[in-house]
Amino acid sequence: MTSFKIGERLIGADAPPFIIAEMSGNHNQSLDVALQIVEAAARAGAHALKLQTYTADTMTLDLAEGEFFIKDPNSLWAGTSLYALYEKAHTPWEWHAPIFARAKELGLLAFSTPFDESAVDFLESLDVPAYKIASFENTDLPLIRRVAATGKPLIISTGMASIAELDETVRAAREAGCKDLVLLKCTSTYPASPVNSNLRTIAHLRELFDCQVGLSDHSMGVGVSVAAVALGATVVEKHFTLERAAGGVDASFSLEPSELASLVIETERAWQAMGHVHYGVTEAERPSLVYRRSLYVTRDMEAGEPFSATNLRAIRPGLGLAPRHAQSLQGRRARQAIKRGTALDWSLVE
Repeated sequence: MTSFKIGERLIGADAPPFIIAEMSGNHNQSLDVALQIVEAAARAGAHALKLQTYTADTMTLDLAEGEFFIKDPNSLWAGTSLYALYEKAHTPWEWHAPIFARAKELGLLAFSTPFDESAVDFLESLDVPAYKIASFENTDLPLIRRVAATGKPLIISTGMASIAELDETVRAAREAGCKDLVLLKCTSTYPASPVNSNLRTIAHLRELFDCQVGLSDHSMGVGVSVAAVALGATVVEKHFTLERAAGGVDASFSLEPSELASLVIETERAWQAMGHVHYGVTEAERPSLVYRRSLYVTRDMEAGEPFSATNLRAIRPGLGLAPRHAQSLQGRRARQAIKRGTALDWSLVE
């Protein structure tokens, strides 16, 4: 499991987690809003901006009946056809170039999720630095082979996929030329519940497939993402909007700018806190040793006077003998007169 770069950004355990702001359809068919989302993501400290590249016609058929109509009352998109949903949510292809250009100006990496081979061809013409495969396409092996053949880093969400399906997916990607792979643990519900996030899968994915592993997080807030980093996630993707109240196909489970800024800060703190296995005093802790307890003389003593619980106690600061010596010192005598408040050391003991 080696680190690699997307653009100039290192992906791996030796770098802070790579934070991707997913615009999806939160632009509400306004290029101006889309560009504002780019600017807000950059201000919040995200490392990358991601789009989705499709049209309604490349996703489904223009039908509003049967399985092409969303009837599930629990769905965010109940009461609409798939075609109408994708028509509303898609990012017009002519917007990609100005969005990517604005991201580049602001220091953001920008790439996309293609949903068919025509989208890959289009994104190649824009020279994207990486590709993302969505959970619902993670079993589309022809698409995965086409993306892998570009030789660019590939990020694949694992939502709903069995181990056998993921094995097929990873094999297809690697055989087609993918060298730099990230698998994202993903729960394909919108929003996702922390209870259904099953983050322990992250370490298992890393062990099974020997690649970088991260999280595509549809839960509310940043807690699940922070926990994922503590479990070894090196990439975190979250949907992003200017304001949930403004609506949009994914707005209800998207982060707002202040929350994205918190995500960037808190995931990096989690990464920093991981450190390595360590016991004993760190260099940063060394000045605090003085505040340990140690043995002090608690009343004036004459030469030859025996040490006892009445004149010797373990107190702060920590400049005297360690408290573990207290019992063995009972009954031994002072080598000289000792003033109250003296840190005891062996030179004062007969």
